[in-house]
Amino acid sequence: MRIYAPWEKTFKKVLTPFEHFLHAQSTTGMVLMLMTIVALILANSPLAEAYKHFFHINIDFVVGDWKLSHTLHHWINDGLMAIFFFMIGLEIKREIQVGELSNVRVAILPILAAIGGMVVPALIFLSITAGTEGSSGWGIPMATDIAFAISALVLLGNRVPRALVAFLVALAIVDDLGAVLVIAIFYTEQIQTLPLMLAGGMFLLMIAFNRFGIHAILPYFILGLFLWYFMLQSGVHATIAGVIAAMAIPSKPKRAPGSFREDSKALLDEYDTYPKDNPDGMNERQKAILFKMQDGIHEIGTPAARLEHKLDLPVALIIIPLFALANAGISIDFSSIGSTIVTPVSMGIIAGLILGKVIGIFGVAWLAIKLNIAQLPEGSTLSQVFGVAFLGGIGFTMSIFVADLAFLGNPQLIFEAKVGILSASLFAGFVGYIWLRFIAKAKPKS
Repeated sequence: MRIYAPWEKTFKKVLTPFEHFLHAQSTTGMVLMLMTIVALILANSPLAEAYKHFFHINIDFVVGDWKLSHTLHHWINDGLMAIFFFMIGLEIKREIQVGELSNVRVAILPILAAIGGMVVPALIFLSITAGTEGSSGWGIPMATDIAFAISALVLLGNRVPRALVAFLVALAIVDDLGAVLVIAIFYTEQIQTLPLMLAGGMFLLMIAFNRFGIHAILPYFILGLFLWYFMLQSGVHATIAGVIAAMAIPSKPKRAPGSFREDSKALLDEYDTYPKDNPDGMNERQKAILFKMQDGIHEIGTPAARLEHKLDLPVALIIIPLFALANAGISIDFSSIGSTIVTPVSMGIIAGLILGKVIGIFGVAWLAIKLNIAQLPEGSTLSQVFGVAFLGGIGFTMSIFVADLAFLGNPQLIFEAKVGILSASLFAGFVGYIWLRFIAKAKPKS
């Protein structure tokens, strides 16, 4: 009997792109939680000053007379997070082409729920912060952290139907798209025309490469770097370059899957004609057959799918945890935490992420179902959708990101925002999990 190493067991288990995505997001959620705890411990320990100083170290890139200099914090938020946004772009593209958003009848519910889950929290925030300098942060409670939300559902296992998980994924992706548009339109500095035009030129070149059938990743990588740099110089937040670049990546295979199936079957039949117990291993012809099949697999795959597959773990295990470590560390004075929570910014975010998300997501979903505009996710109940609406109130990553943009140069408001985000996300995640675990009734199996 052969004993398989863990990676061999994983290799033998075939995951669909959706299952692979869920696995990556649940991993992200667990690592993200760990790094958030580490950041909070560091920010409230004797190492607080060293922690703060570390992320403000300048890192320079110099080529001849050209120099690009930013703090480590800036490189993480504007540089590494562009890769995160690139992943969001690929996810949006996949969902629209072949995922939950490709079927209009299925997609209408998460789309409407996501819109409700963005508009209502923003309105609640504005009603609480009206007339204060914090009102510019209305985009903060619009976001949903897909990694934390998916992690909560994964912990529930078979207690929630797959269609409900797909509903949350589609909702969060539409939510991400809304957040990207808000950042691009409302949280953009003074726009510099020439760099923006050059960024547009890079994007058009990427589109042209796609149209001409260029599937090699290197040309898109080089043009993507230039696109990011020109976007950085234009005043539009540089991370938007990631989403734009993702739209230009080819997502159609070079050859039809049907022809590959026929060719690979013929090659495997030939491979099986050779002795299986050859002491010298494979002969030259068998090696040639495997290389030919490898080429075929590459041709029926797409650059978009390959990039999403290769980047999901680096994003999950490196980029998002680094972002949390750099941004979640807030110094908490427990003697004044109560007064911080009741500030307009904190209260606006807490009310927006908890009440706003539940009213917006569940309220719009309930109305759409009652009016027969949309249908419940298969095997789900309205009670379960209510629990998912609470999970939509876990803002975290994107909310912190928007807070840094909305309150740029105002550390006090950023602090109040982060207190509100952490408090609301913790409460929403806890209530959503408890509701789905112990209160929501599953649909009886027929």
